[in-house]
Amino acid sequence: MKSREQFIQDLAPKKFTKIEKIWLIFLFVIIFAGFLAYVDQVINGLEVTNLNDYALWGIYISNFVFFIATSFVGAAAVAILRLTNNSWRTPLVRIAEIISLAAIIMAGITIIIDLGRPDRALNTIIYARFQSPITWDVIIIPSYLIAIFFLLYFPLLPDFAILKEYYSKTNPKLSKWYGKLSLNWKGSAAQKLIQQKSIQIIAVLVLPLGLILQTIDAWLFSSTYRIGWNSTNFGPYFISGAFVAGVGTLVVTIYVVRKIKGLEDYITDYHFDKMGKFLALACLIYLYFNANEYLMPAYASTVNEEIHLNTLFTGHYSTLFWFVTLGGLVIPVILLFFKKGRKPFPLFLIGLLVVLASWWKRYIIVTPTLLHPYLPIQGVPESWRDYFPSIHEWLITASNLATALFILTLLVRYLPVVAIQRTIDESTLENSDQK
Repeated sequence: MKSREQFIQDLAPKKFTKIEKIWLIFLFVIIFAGFLAYVDQVINGLEVTNLNDYALWGIYISNFVFFIATSFVGAAAVAILRLTNNSWRTPLVRIAEIISLAAIIMAGITIIIDLGRPDRALNTIIYARFQSPITWDVIIIPSYLIAIFFLLYFPLLPDFAILKEYYSKTNPKLSKWYGKLSLNWKGSAAQKLIQQKSIQIIAVLVLPLGLILQTIDAWLFSSTYRIGWNSTNFGPYFISGAFVAGVGTLVVTIYVVRKIKGLEDYITDYHFDKMGKFLALACLIYLYFNANEYLMPAYASTVNEEIHLNTLFTGHYSTLFWFVTLGGLVIPVILLFFKKGRKPFPLFLIGLLVVLASWWKRYIIVTPTLLHPYLPIQGVPESWRDYFPSIHEWLITASNLATALFILTLLVRYLPVVAIQRTIDESTLENSDQK
């Protein structure tokens, strides 16, 4: 059995390695390039993009929906696991919380980027209409962000107190900051009770907030009454798809963090096996809702629906459609049925495939529908009948993704990604039970 000091030494945040520093520089370059592209977009307007009267929404909205989906699963899974108090969750929940926080921050930034006039963002509040799903988005996203922040912060209090003491001699400045963040945590019975109640309340709040946010985003699409979006299936369709994207992101992140931080003793093959089963289940459920979304319209389709489905199944977007369906759902399910597929490295590769397919899935949801409106605009340029993002859009989108990774990297650097105090307590309890 490891001593308390050994646990702290293993789990305390470590300085950036050379590879991590190179990684941060790489991310910064992408972020800076995207920032320059965004400045040019603000100066010259959305004409620097390939958005038009047909494709009003493009890659920015695809990115927004992806971030919302990724954030939802991390927070929802954490909330459920914290409420059920499962011991196997300990090495996983904090990484999930960090992912959720980074993703919801970027979701809010992305939707502002999509505005041609970001200075008019306040108009969504000043002229808010409660009948509009956009108004509810404006309310729910900040509320959700605050809830996720506290869901991450409150369990950190005992660890901050430990790190204050741990760094008191080697890094006094860092120790001082951890001391401030610990809010004078002493580990008293009263403090533990308040902490526990606070976590339970926030966990209960996060679940409905996340479900509402996903449902509202589904309403944003389905309320437009367009072919491809006018479906009562869209709510569960979005929620189940969010679980696929979120679990895939969690798998990839945990594998990388485990490798870089040397946490093999704490994040074991058992945890990857659990996550692999969860990912397989999420993919199966999402496959079911995909079947509902596409097969029912195909069975009794109108002319417009037939045009839309042909575009996906055999037309312009068929390659992308079958990649996200087969590569992002069917193949992962088949591979995850086998125990070897749920080992760390194979699961990491499957997770990467799922995340990539999940992002392009949002693109498939957004773009083809917009190019087949009920009332086609007369005399439009031929270029408007198709949409492919401009270099500005690609740079800004890449910058958004890089910023999310930058935030995640910094949080992983300065926060103990595996709960120190809880790990010590569980180890002590397990040892006493064995005796």
